[in-house]
Amino acid sequence: MTHPYWPLFDLCVSTTDLLLRPMAEDDLLTLANTQPLDLDLDPSATLYAGVPEQVDRGIVTFQTYWKAYGTWKPESWKLPFAVFHGDVLIGSQMLEGDDFPILKVVDSASFLVPEARGKGFGKQMRLGVLALAFDCLGAESAKTSAWHDNHASLGVSTALGYEPNGETRHARGDGADRMLHLVLSRETWLARAHSAGVIIDDFATCKPLFGLA
Repeated sequence: MTHPYWPLFDLCVSTTDLLLRPMAEDDLLTLANTQPLDLDLDPSATLYAGVPEQVDRGIVTFQTYWKAYGTWKPESWKLPFAVFHGDVLIGSQMLEGDDFPILKVVDSASFLVPEARGKGFGKQMRLGVLALAFDCLGAESAKTSAWHDNHASLGVSTALGYEPNGETRHARGDGADRMLHLVLSRETWLARAHSAGVIIDDFATCKPLFGLA
């Protein structure tokens, strides 16, 4: 163990082509600089007048990171991963659980830099965190949401066996639009043997942070 006070920094998830490790401060500047402008921000994020859009988005990147670790508790957590292809940081993958010890449900969100899209990396990123959720944390289901026209995200979800789970209307820009919701059951995950090819290292020391000691 190299991080006795925050063992998440030792956690590592590997897929066929990618390495996912919990985000660290050293990753934030690169992520802020490369975050695509077509990324939909969390509607609850604070935006600041008088700064360029890219800078505003960068501020959100830093604040989201600090909030995730600073408010962590076993009952409610958000685990942001930095995603690497070789030595290049190509995006971020979030896994979160709210009332997780009771509900056993996880949610996810992600982004890839434009240069890394269309190569199957989005599916591998999701596979990595779902393997962590189902195989290590004991999740019973995983949910996700995407705008109806976010074909890349919806395509990944469909390929992994997520089922439709309704839709809601949300504010988008100056109007409203449809958000589609999907859910993946533990039974489907196990039946499809998605964990093959995913390697998770150094999870054991992280168990207390999830209430699994």
